Amino acid sequence: MSMDIASRLSKRVRQIKISATKEMPMIAAKVGGCVSLGQGVPSFATPPHVAEAVARALRDDPAAGKYSLQPGMPELRRAVAGLLRAEKDLPADPEREVAITVGGMEALLCAMLTLVGPGDEVIVPEPFYPSHVEQILMAEGMPVFAPLRRADWSLDPDAVEAAITPHTKAIIVSSPHNPTGAVFAKKDLLRLGELALKHNIFIICDDTYDALAYDGPDALIVKGGAYSLASEPELRDRLVGVFSFSKRFALTGWRVGFMWAREELLGHMLKIHDAAAICAPSVSQIAALASLSGPQNVYAGFKRALQNRRDLICARLDAMPRISHIRPAGAFYVMAKADLPGAADSRALALRLIHEARVITIPGGAFGPGGEGHVRLSFGGDEAEITTACDRMAAWSQNL
Repeated sequence: MSMDIASRLSKRVRQIKISATKEMPMIAAKVGGCVSLGQGVPSFATPPHVAEAVARALRDDPAAGKYSLQPGMPELRRAVAGLLRAEKDLPADPEREVAITVGGMEALLCAMLTLVGPGDEVIVPEPFYPSHVEQILMAEGMPVFAPLRRADWSLDPDAVEAAITPHTKAIIVSSPHNPTGAVFAKKDLLRLGELALKHNIFIICDDTYDALAYDGPDALIVKGGAYSLASEPELRDRLVGVFSFSKRFALTGWRVGFMWAREELLGHMLKIHDAAAICAPSVSQIAALASLSGPQNVYAGFKRALQNRRDLICARLDAMPRISHIRPAGAFYVMAKADLPGAADSRALALRLIHEARVITIPGGAFGPGGEGHVRLSFGGDEAEITTACDRMAAWSQNL
């Protein structure tokens, strides 16, 4: 007798789903011949000095293929603490307040599973990064959306305040923002901090794109990138900082990130880390250490290239009469809105772009109600990919 597996699944797995960011490339693979403005992956190869450091360790250090300490290699935690001090004025204790994780995603999951339980609410600015919502649901919490200001995708503290209830446990914030590319103004983020203090709420600060701020409000008021609430001393007892090597250092496939929290809270998060992963891969930690300790001019070059790609894709979109957008100030995403029949259904629009224009985009509705009518475009790919995709989109839109 066969088992009805669906009826035996846990509630947490029944209420989460695979993101459209993964789904659209799978659909496009069946169509064939598509160029991607979809998944957020910087095109840059692992820098030679990083690859050489890993190769050298694998040749010469037997520990390179073994577990590291559970919270991460001590030398990498020290380097991370130095980065936090230099760029955020955050006096991180590498022994007690820093842990290395399997990408920023695992750090986020550690935070969610530690802070959030059944009945707890987490406020999420919307449009949102879908994995934030899926992780809240995985923790059996409830996401509560606070819409961004639609005119410029800026953070709206009044909307956040209106979303607070006695069940609110945390607010998650990410600037530069995925999917809009907005860099949130310092005054709005500080208001968010005031609300957290007033209502005794945690802040989960997802700083995955913190170094990739090009312009915009207060974009460069701290060394290294966008202003972050991790820089505010009075918030540190209620803040979890989540960071990634994926985007800034082009180590997406190496799956390495880190988290910061006060010692007591980090100790509980490490219980989740131990149960889920034991430790981040040692070879990936070696790559991360080489990224921090090696020449930094390569990463400044990455940022310049991404800014140039931002300028390119915005200029191309400006030249498409039936496509509008708000110029992003950071990350490598832009939300594009089409003035076309049926474009209000963003999934249908994204599917048409795959089948008719051979261009992969991500439907804006996957990022919440405020994203409907839009598709998210990534300019992480090289200029040739962006040019080809824009050529196809322009021809497609003109022929409708």
